Amino acid sequence: MAEMRTLRRATEALEMLLGGAGAVGAASGPLQATQSSALLESLNSRVAALEEKFRRDPQWGELQRLRAEACEEAWWAAPCPDTPWTFTAQVLLLLLCLKRCMVLLAAGYCPPPPDSRAAEAAPPLSPDTLSISQEKTVRVALQLVATLGLCPYLLPGVGLPLRHRTEFSALVRHVVSPGSTSGAMRRLYATCTVLLEIAQHPSLGSLLLTRHLGDLLAGLCQLAFGPTKRKGDQAELQEERMGLTEEERTHCREALRGLLDRVYQPLVVRELLILQGGSRQASRSSGCEGERCLAPAPAWLRRLCGQLLSERLIRPGGVEAVVRGILEGAGAGAVGGSDAEVAAADWPKCDSVARILSSCPQQSLSLEDYCRQVCPQILQLLLIPDQLVARQFQRVAVTTVLTMVREHPQQAEKYLLGPMLEPLLRCLEGTELSLGDLPAGAVLVKEEELTGCVESVYKVSLADPEPPAVLLASLQPALGVLFSLWCFTKQNVCFLRAPCQEILRWFLEKCEREAALSALAGLARLGGTARFLHPLCQFRVASGGGAMVALKEAVGDEEEELYQKVSAEQWLLEQLGDLLALNPGSSLAGDFFLRCLKELTDVAGQGGPKMESVWLSGGSAVSLEQCCNPSLEPRERELRVLQLVAMLCESISDALLTDILQVVEFVAATLQRACVSGGVVEAQTLSMAMGLVAVILGGAVQLKSADFAALKRLVPLLEEVSRVHPEPVIQELAADLRVSICTHGAFSPESVCSAAQSTLGKREAGETAQKAAAAANEGPAERPQGKVTEPTVTQPPMPAESSTAVGPTPAAPGRLPAGKLAVGSSLPGSQALQELLLSAYDPDIPSRAAALRSLSRLVEQRDSEALKIRDRLLEVFVESLGHGDSFVYLSAVQGVALLSDAFPEEVLPPLLARYESSPPGAQEAWPVETRMKVGEALLRSTRALGDLVFLYRDRLIHVFLRGARDPEAALRASSLSNLGELCQILRFQLGSVIHEVTLCLATTVKSDQEAEVRRAAVHVVVLLLRGLSESATEVLRDVLLDLYRLLKFVMLCERDEVTLLHAQLALEELDAIMRRFLFPPQSLEKKIVVLP
Repeated sequence: MAEMRTLRRATEALEMLLGGAGAVGAASGPLQATQSSALLESLNSRVAALEEKFRRDPQWGELQRLRAEACEEAWWAAPCPDTPWTFTAQVLLLLLCLKRCMVLLAAGYCPPPPDSRAAEAAPPLSPDTLSISQEKTVRVALQLVATLGLCPYLLPGVGLPLRHRTEFSALVRHVVSPGSTSGAMRRLYATCTVLLEIAQHPSLGSLLLTRHLGDLLAGLCQLAFGPTKRKGDQAELQEERMGLTEEERTHCREALRGLLDRVYQPLVVRELLILQGGSRQASRSSGCEGERCLAPAPAWLRRLCGQLLSERLIRPGGVEAVVRGILEGAGAGAVGGSDAEVAAADWPKCDSVARILSSCPQQSLSLEDYCRQVCPQILQLLLIPDQLVARQFQRVAVTTVLTMVREHPQQAEKYLLGPMLEPLLRCLEGTELSLGDLPAGAVLVKEEELTGCVESVYKVSLADPEPPAVLLASLQPALGVLFSLWCFTKQNVCFLRAPCQEILRWFLEKCEREAALSALAGLARLGGTARFLHPLCQFRVASGGGAMVALKEAVGDEEEELYQKVSAEQWLLEQLGDLLALNPGSSLAGDFFLRCLKELTDVAGQGGPKMESVWLSGGSAVSLEQCCNPSLEPRERELRVLQLVAMLCESISDALLTDILQVVEFVAATLQRACVSGGVVEAQTLSMAMGLVAVILGGAVQLKSADFAALKRLVPLLEEVSRVHPEPVIQELAADLRVSICTHGAFSPESVCSAAQSTLGKREAGETAQKAAAAANEGPAERPQGKVTEPTVTQPPMPAESSTAVGPTPAAPGRLPAGKLAVGSSLPGSQALQELLLSAYDPDIPSRAAALRSLSRLVEQRDSEALKIRDRLLEVFVESLGHGDSFVYLSAVQGVALLSDAFPEEVLPPLLARYESSPPGAQEAWPVETRMKVGEALLRSTRALGDLVFLYRDRLIHVFLRGARDPEAALRASSLSNLGELCQILRFQLGSVIHEVTLCLATTVKSDQEAEVRRAAVHVVVLLLRGLSESATEVLRDVLLDLYRLLKFVMLCERDEVTLLHAQLALEELDAIMRRFLFPPQSLEKKIVVLP
């Protein structure tokens, strides 16, 4: 092909003209001559040799014709005595010829159709593709054009000087003479015009713009915007045209704009920054090292580069381009790996970029317009998916946001914080939703939007240890939705849980205490400005592991809707306690608790809401609902406060009152409530509160003068209690405490000391547990030898005043009778163990639960003294199962499980007997709740036994099958649930019992009237299939068809939705098992056998 031969001739001509591809930059060669005359002679000889080749070789005729056509159109190619420019003109002509050959080859190329037989083969190359050696030749030619025909004609300070480049470039500046200003500008215009034409070709353009974009931009800037006046020797301004017409300068401006828009924007930004030059202060302060620094650019060029950079910044995607252009020099994005880590650690550079982005350039119309264009791009940097530069970009974005929030709070709130929080604010309670014709379940906030919002808030909020007030104020309206989202994530697996939790912690920690308390009150729905999710919306689990907001589906049953609402509010209050427990060292939980107590005091002072009687007649428009509604809201608020106080006391009681001031506030709130309610507060509560004051005055805490000043706030309240309370003992104690506070503890009556001892006595169980645990950890060698005496166990002395103040306490379930005290005192064991046995029957719930857990710990550690009285311990644990408090009976369940693990043959038979019927010698049957707790203990025992449970398989299954026929529906459901767990543990050890289990399940599903029992029966099938998994086809081979038919029966006839859900889950498990059985996965294995 003629065009292909011409292309080869063009590259050969370039090689001849350049003197070989390695001439430039090599250690030797004609172009590396150290003398200027030698360099000029070398250039002349190369041009002459090329002309001689054109005259003698007829094969180069086509190339000569192309060169002649190009020379006719090029006014700059006329012969001249300037050797460097003649050489440059010849190189430019050959590059134009090469470009035209490549264009002709590409135009005549028709790619062959793809071969289906070789689909994976690489497509054929286009004929205009250059080889590696040809690309190297073209690259050297472009470098010589930039060195000889472009850089020497730039004004001082424009572009990188030749002396800062290669040694050959430093030599060129002594050889090339720019001549007159007009001639230099004409030559610069010619070089830039030809290079722009060459850059239009994709292959040649990539070779040119990746290496010489900065030089080309410098030339175009000088041609288009260079000064048209210069200073004379006598500092007089003289007009001198630069040798270019206005049309040519306009053409250069358009070419510059087009080139800037065409090239990769980060590269443009980097080259413009280099072209802008260094600062004058840096160049003056560098001293002798000034040659290594960028020379300061002229003022017109600095202004031009600033304007061009501002235009790059405010265009779409400009912020990312500017950040990449500045930071990619450190290695991120272009190289990655360790260089990216180093760049991420270069925080001063990131902060400098952030300062640039947060400052409004002079070219912008206004700060408002600049923020409107740039702020959305800054928010996009927070969620950039490129992991190589994510750390850098996020640091820049976060610093920019915080800087703009401090310097321009109004614009930052409008264009940064508002759009960032918009997904959370979109579905706020009280907003009008434009639902239109959206169906139930329609997504209002997508997973990507919600995830990006939470992650952006998390990155911005936690980056500043001292956040500005604007940031906290902007986040406050979305706090309720964020808290609801956090509560939702705790009900399932969601990666948004941790960022939501950290944002809430950060807000409560950084904002002012009064604002934090107000926010907590709003989250508890006790007032404040917190706004939750819209009632028509709900959070739903998304497919990517996050969450989304969708419309609620209508609930037909009003009772079910009410139940969902009440359970949701209860869950929010529980999670509020968990949120306060995240910071145990903070006093925020105590302050909020005291605020709730004051709320209770205010409610007690106002009295309950009263129903006003309204005469309802036929002509009256007042309805019963209007009469009742005004009283419902205060009553609901009172109940919510009571529930919140109870929840805080139960969940985070240890972290509530952390200092004396909070204790004084708590006592003051209790005393004030007693004064307001007129003696309604129980004597036990008042005794406990005043006992705390007695403990403080008794020397348990080292008091300071500020503490006594705080205690003096209680003096008028104590005086009021001593006057209005009906109990004489309470009156006396309040009067004595008032005297003791006024004398700073110098006068301490006997009643104060007795109250302090009584209050401290309630902690005896916890101290006893610690002693028992320490004694259990001691080895035999550490215990004292000799005769061990049998200590007598007596109760701590209780003063008559204190017992009178507390009043008679009703016997708690399982309270140790008086007769058992004597029996317990004669039991073997250490004194600490005897005290634990006594505390296990303490009416105080925390003391009793602590004693049970300490006894369980002794059993777990196989303490010899505790194991000697294992029958007594079993009796204690079993009796505690009937307690109504979950803390107590769960501790008892744990103790029974540990005992059964150590002595299954002694523990399981009594438990089975108690689960079946009432305990021996009891006059009344065991309550259903107690029998269910015994079933929980049996289940934990079987889990602890593991494979050894097979020895008791028949008795366990028999007991649970009998429980499935109990008259009580709750016990039937519990027995079936326990049966499912047992079958899941037994697995292959089920044996023939599976027939009885299947028959029981089928009978229950088809005949039981209670929905919860049918749910439990179908759930047994789910547990059975999940426990056996692939082994189900072997273990259940005789009953698998019956189970399938039972599940299909449920799907056809059952109306309960939960039962249908369990059946659907069981069918899915069965389907997965059968698919794996019928179509086992193919395992491609290659076995290599080594023959002997």
